[in-house]
Amino acid sequence: MKPLSRSLLWTTSAAALLALTSACGDDEPTDSKCGEPLYGGDATDEAWRALVDASNLAKADAQATELSSPQSNARYAFDAAAPMWTWDSSLAQALPRPVPASPLDTARTMLATVGQWLLPTAHAHLPPFTGDIYWVQVTVPGRECPVEMLTSNLSWQLDAATWDTLKANAGKDLSVQVMSAYLLQNRIQEGPYLLAQPVTFRIEPEAP
Repeated sequence: MKPLSRSLLWTTSAAALLALTSACGDDEPTDSKCGEPLYGGDATDEAWRALVDASNLAKADAQATELSSPQSNARYAFDAAAPMWTWDSSLAQALPRPVPASPLDTARTMLATVGQWLLPTAHAHLPPFTGDIYWVQVTVPGRECPVEMLTSNLSWQLDAATWDTLKANAGKDLSVQVMSAYLLQNRIQEGPYLLAQPVTFRIEPEAP
């Protein structure tokens, strides 16, 4: 058998790379006018996209996150330090449930390898996320985009910049909603769940 010519090898590889592009099209960033959230713990942008894609299916459920802080109608002094918000979740006790790889997954793995041969500097994604994940959104009256955090932790220590953004809206009722889900390699296995009612809190205006 004659060895493949360079031109034929290149044509075959190019075709494989084109197939890779089509097969992995769902890895392209999800459109969001508000951009990505802050990230905490082991959360990744791929996990966030999984939640964005399923957000219209989210519902209140007994397995939804239960906020320990802030509690409903909480009040913060204007000069208070940035708080840590915490919650409990039954999803935190969930265990990974492996699923068999589909023929499409196997094909994508092979094509991804070919793609790395051809374009070794191509963007490398983080490992697929498995575990419970929480998308915290703070709605601010008059602000188009919420203040957001996606985290695998059961807490969010607000940073100074985020706290300053919220303090700029002192005297207004702000609300916190949490979407939670259990992901297996970036695929939702349980959820997404929402709080039955967002939790409302307020930062008191600065004293004159």
